[in-house]
Amino acid sequence: MTRASHTEGVTLSKDGLPDWLDPVVHAVETVEPLQLSRFLPPADGAGRQSAVLILFGEGERGPELLLMERASSLRSHAGQPSFPGGALDPEDGDPKGDGPLRAALREAEEETGLDPSGVQLFGVLPKLYIPVSGFVVTPVLGWWREPTPVGVVDPNETARVFTVPVADLTDPDNRATTVHPSGHRGPAFLVESALVWGFTAGIIDRILHYAGWERPWDREKQVPLDWRA
Repeated sequence: MTRASHTEGVTLSKDGLPDWLDPVVHAVETVEPLQLSRFLPPADGAGRQSAVLILFGEGERGPELLLMERASSLRSHAGQPSFPGGALDPEDGDPKGDGPLRAALREAEEETGLDPSGVQLFGVLPKLYIPVSGFVVTPVLGWWREPTPVGVVDPNETARVFTVPVADLTDPDNRATTVHPSGHRGPAFLVESALVWGFTAGIIDRILHYAGWERPWDREKQVPLDWRA
């Protein structure tokens, strides 16, 4: 279901952002693709264009991020905590223009029920690639200027919607390294009764690092993953 009227005329604006977001804005403006991930979009243009919304809000414990847990029945990334997002639809527009901005807002509305009109988009990170699913992902960053209620819209897609205080994400006690049976290692966060890992954790890890928010943590603390992950 698409509510295009809510996402028409989307633009990027840094006007009126809270001061605490300044380090994130600077990181977005200066980070290079390979500083975010070694998995970059195929040079031949292959891959399915998609976008995620990295939405910063301010809750009772200060800055926070909006996350959701994908339904366990989904074909790709089942059961994983993630940013709201998904593949671009034709009505979203040009994948090389503002199509990813519209897609990020549209998917966030469809998955969490938030009102896009209360979201101020302020930055876009370089496109990244998820080899296991073939998605070319544009991370779109937003400020939840006017928060609205959120929750599960379609249980077939989403198991739950929740926010995580940035203070919990930077807490060294909540950080670990996941180890997949294939040997791949990556950052992880144990927050809100969830293990955030994979693509989502990688993006959060890099934002915390380049925004200067990262605190020293034990990289030898490991969480094993099974083959289904």
